[in-house]
Amino acid sequence: MTEDKNKTKVKVIPLGGLNEIGKNMTVIEQGNDIIVIDCGMTFPEEEMLGIDIVIPDTTYLTKNSERIKGIVLTHGHEDHIGALPYVLQQIGAPVYGTKLTLGLVRNKLAEFNMEESCRLEVVEIGNVIKLGSMTVEFIRTSHSIADSAALAITTHAGIIVHTSDFKVDFTPIDGKTTDLHRFAELGKKGVLLLMADSTNVERPGYTMSERTVGQTFDDIFAGTNNRIIVATFASNVHRIQQIINSTNRFGRKLAVCGRSMLNVVRVASELGYLDIPDGLEIDIDEIGRYRNHEVTILTTGSQGEPMSALTRMANADHRNVEIMPGDLVIISASAIPGNEKLIGRVINRLFARGANVIYEDLADIHVSGHACQEELKLMHSLVKPKFFIPVHGEYRHLGRHAQLAKSLGMESNRIILAEIGNVIEITKDSAKINGNVTAGKVLVDGLGVGDVGNVVLRDRQHLAQDGLMAVVVTISKESGAIIGGPDIISRGFVYVRESEDLMEEARVVVRDALAKCEQKQISEWATLKTSIRDSLRTFLYEKTKRKPMILPIIMEI
Repeated sequence: MTEDKNKTKVKVIPLGGLNEIGKNMTVIEQGNDIIVIDCGMTFPEEEMLGIDIVIPDTTYLTKNSERIKGIVLTHGHEDHIGALPYVLQQIGAPVYGTKLTLGLVRNKLAEFNMEESCRLEVVEIGNVIKLGSMTVEFIRTSHSIADSAALAITTHAGIIVHTSDFKVDFTPIDGKTTDLHRFAELGKKGVLLLMADSTNVERPGYTMSERTVGQTFDDIFAGTNNRIIVATFASNVHRIQQIINSTNRFGRKLAVCGRSMLNVVRVASELGYLDIPDGLEIDIDEIGRYRNHEVTILTTGSQGEPMSALTRMANADHRNVEIMPGDLVIISASAIPGNEKLIGRVINRLFARGANVIYEDLADIHVSGHACQEELKLMHSLVKPKFFIPVHGEYRHLGRHAQLAKSLGMESNRIILAEIGNVIEITKDSAKINGNVTAGKVLVDGLGVGDVGNVVLRDRQHLAQDGLMAVVVTISKESGAIIGGPDIISRGFVYVRESEDLMEEARVVVRDALAKCEQKQISEWATLKTSIRDSLRTFLYEKTKRKPMILPIIMEI
């Protein structure tokens, strides 16, 4: 009896994507088998000084790596595939996804020299794959990237539908609409659990079709005789296609700028997801050969990233492109939360250089790839799940999505507002949180993965806010008397030449502290350093109301 109960029990463990934007990763576990849905990254928060990207903590997966039957990817955005090169170094699982998704993954793995060592399996939309005791069906959805899919996972307990990022676009660029018919069929069959995108749940109505952006581009191109520079997400293949179409329609040449944009354009065109007319694309080095009204530049930098091509143009340090008065810059993307200041800074610098800038607030040059309220209601109504877990959003998004489900008649006890690390146990008749696993953020800084933790970040914030004072003292090994120093080095606190009196007083404070230790016959380095640090900290705060990091260095001869 117990064995049958355990057999029908399924665990859902979110390792990312809840109470945050990005870093999407979800574990589905049945018996001895584990499936991982997506493997994404996110951008560092403002206080994460020096951090490049943030990835999920996969301690649980590493401990259970032999049980993982596969990593299943829903689409090729960084917040769904960006952590793969790091995670696959720890977990040797096969990766399943659609053709474009794996094309982008392969390109990413090549940067880490891993493309030969990883097993990538292409799955056609509509196909079903068997992973251990579970099966996974790929269902076509519309999103801001081609080849996007929702997943229907068949378990012993029932069917789990994971929408991933989606919207209902009846006029998509590639003509491939969300397969609402299949969602309805699954709903009629009976769906145990729905996990649905919550990103745009605060927005009423419907998300506009991607085609509306194409019409806006045509209108802008028709009224512009100057050079046009368009910044968008490199992975937004449909948006790139519309930029290509408008460029071709108005007799311009297209120059692609930015490493990630060049890579995506190459991969997408090779796989047949981008149609670039012969002779349209030119190298960025060739733009000087054409008149301004004959050139469109497609670039990265829609989020104001410090090292991106658009930011370097705005700062006048790009090797090939110099912003000229009259240039028209189109930023065809919405700001990822936290990036607003970076984008605003770039826009200001572009205006200062004489460019005209069009961004989302001024024209319909961007539409979301996520479902608004009416589309979410449609998904719930079609799927008719027994239980519901809102995913992909901050807590306010998840809470609003729960309210939306209640407005459609779902009972509160069938909705689970979870957090990363929760173990959600689901049977045919119940769903509850039962325990936790290790989960959180792993910080990537350069080549270091996870070696920068809270202590290091706290030190970086301390240094950034108050600076550093290093105190160097040489003492006698035999007598403990000061032989040299104390010498004080200030970095980011005060400029020594302009604060000589303060530095001299600080030296006296250090000498007095050491003298007291000598009187008490204290010679342990740790105690001496603590005495120096405490005395100097108190003195400096009284004088300056600042608390620099104090680093005592004792040399013994």
